[in-house]
Amino acid sequence: MNRQQIPVVVLAGFLGSGKTTLLNHLLHHSGGSRIGAIVNDFGSIEIDAMSVAGQLGDSTVSLGNGCLCCAVDASELDEYLERLARPTAGIDVIVIEASGLAEPQELVKMLLASENPHIVYGGLVEVVDAAEFDATRERHPEVDRHLGIADLVVVNKADRVPGGERERVLEVVRGLAGRAAVVSASYGRVDVELFFDRAPVGERVGQLSFDDLREDDQGDQHDQHEHDGHLHSAYESLAFTSDVPMGPRSLMAFLDSRPEGLYRIKGYVDFGTADPRNRYEVHAVGRFLRFYSQPWAPGEPRLTQLVLIGSGVDVPALEKELEACREDAPQAADERSMWGVLRYVQEPDEDPDQEEGAAAF
Repeated sequence: MNRQQIPVVVLAGFLGSGKTTLLNHLLHHSGGSRIGAIVNDFGSIEIDAMSVAGQLGDSTVSLGNGCLCCAVDASELDEYLERLARPTAGIDVIVIEASGLAEPQELVKMLLASENPHIVYGGLVEVVDAAEFDATRERHPEVDRHLGIADLVVVNKADRVPGGERERVLEVVRGLAGRAAVVSASYGRVDVELFFDRAPVGERVGQLSFDDLREDDQGDQHDQHEHDGHLHSAYESLAFTSDVPMGPRSLMAFLDSRPEGLYRIKGYVDFGTADPRNRYEVHAVGRFLRFYSQPWAPGEPRLTQLVLIGSGVDVPALEKELEACREDAPQAADERSMWGVLRYVQEPDEDPDQEEGAAAF
């Protein structure tokens, strides 16, 4: 079985928008997932009452909760990604907090061009200060462009503006963000499921199962929602399962036209006779899409299992569209039907010196 690649999330936003507060929230509510935090800025992050300050330079700090935090320059990014992405580090997700004056597009380009076989792009998250939004746009007109390339926008400090003003800001942000999901937050409190899959309760064996995901969502996440003001209300999710194979052409048509606000798609797809030997793991965040082919295990139930997460999406409509992608009758093998899928398939790395199951960009 291929070792799952580590998603790398870029967390951007201008000075004072609340990036560090949001990162602290993720670290405190990781639910057992190990987070590698790369801070491309000068400032401080408090993690479990410890302060990690900008003067750390190129040093790395190991913390009791399993998080690693690195303060780096952009030129050192590849080095730290390599360190955190090593299988021995046991990291589940890497979050890069960009400098408040950084150009997020450059960080995204670096990640997409990376040849590190252990990482995968996890999306660009842009944080906006709701109370200072108009003033920020006046001082930094490039914020419009940043929102236009984001995969997820967090309109932070929503508690600091009246309801009518908050809705106006959200409406403007949605217009600038295009297809990106947009959620509002206070004190950086967003649901971690928007960023990564928290580790299931108990011992983790192999990959996270969909039963684990659902049980975890109903279990300890319920407690978090009670304390954090029903964070789950900021997004909608759909768990889709089918024991009927999916049509490659129809599924690709769905993915190519996925609606605004649909931030993440994850899971496994059975394409039936189009490729009877393999199942396809799908990873989509914002505009980014990738498939990974994996041989079916002997006796493994041949199911399509997908989880879709977004903000402002029509869940019943999404489910209806996915149901329409099912192949209701056995089809003769048609190699050409898979061409659309294969454009997004990452082939396994065949270098024997690499860890078994690693995939190369």
